[in-house]
Amino acid sequence: MSQNANKNTNASSSSGFELPKVDVHSHYLIVREVGRGTYGRVDLAIHKETGTKLALKSVPKRTTRLRDFYREFTLSQYLSAHPFIITTYDVAFQTKHYFIFGQEYSAVGDLFEAIPPQEGLPEETAKLCVQQIGSALEFMHAKGLVHRDVKPENILLFDRDCRRVKLMDFGMTRKCGTHVKKISGTIPYTPPEICQAAHNDGFYVETSADVWAFGVLIFCMLTGNFPWENAEDRDCYFTEFVGWQKRTTSGMPSQWKKFTPRLMKFFRKSLEIKPEKRCQIREVYKYVHYDWLLPPLNGNRWVPMTSPTETGSTSTAITDDVVQPCAVEVLL
Repeated sequence: MSQNANKNTNASSSSGFELPKVDVHSHYLIVREVGRGTYGRVDLAIHKETGTKLALKSVPKRTTRLRDFYREFTLSQYLSAHPFIITTYDVAFQTKHYFIFGQEYSAVGDLFEAIPPQEGLPEETAKLCVQQIGSALEFMHAKGLVHRDVKPENILLFDRDCRRVKLMDFGMTRKCGTHVKKISGTIPYTPPEICQAAHNDGFYVETSADVWAFGVLIFCMLTGNFPWENAEDRDCYFTEFVGWQKRTTSGMPSQWKKFTPRLMKFFRKSLEIKPEKRCQIREVYKYVHYDWLLPPLNGNRWVPMTSPTETGSTSTAITDDVVQPCAVEVLL
């Protein structure tokens, strides 16, 4: 099944990376499209010779440099050693309009599709996911790498109960200390120091950004909502949280009242406003054996988010409408 990206072909670049040109339909049966985004698309394919199912990720040449494609492909292969990171096969090639590489396929879909909006996952299901993705992020951080786009859409499920999940999509992954000039990623998961960097000269990539996104991810899994739209002063939900975080207000932020004091202690550490004081990913393991959710109020699940019609703001329910990715072209 291999189209080895390193074999000698007539396709090369100034970086020395050579990529074979392949007629995809000669080698693969394309079953259906399973994902699409600003990056390109993902198709379920079957290798005609072996019958192997795989996901082919295609990124358009008009918006992607070969060296950027190569970085994502090689990083994805390098990280495949971890059990909770998607397996990337030794399959990489190009067509007239696309760069393409192959990864393992799951028929279940991603975590985003599994989270009931404005309700969230059962606590134990969320904890299973948290422990696996936490392990994957720890693995990356130990190697000096920052994912930079931790969100439900980038977590692949192999069963609906999250007993087996894998982190994926390393197109934005960079080494710690890399200077980035533009914000990228999904805005509700972006930490305040990076939101502020949009008004300055960029920022340096640090693992603390993944920790922040991980904290937001846990909130989303348990509620089916975002805690805020932007981690900036103009967002009333964020400023309410900051007041609690800095202990300038005595009350619990309204949308956080369903959580136990134990989980709020973790949120205080992972969603610390100052990145240098933020905890590391492994901190979450201290809390997984404690309850995370308070008993439902009046026998119902408490969904304390104020409705958009009352605040005049846009919805903070988890939908694709608030996803605002922007491309960054920076080598590791």
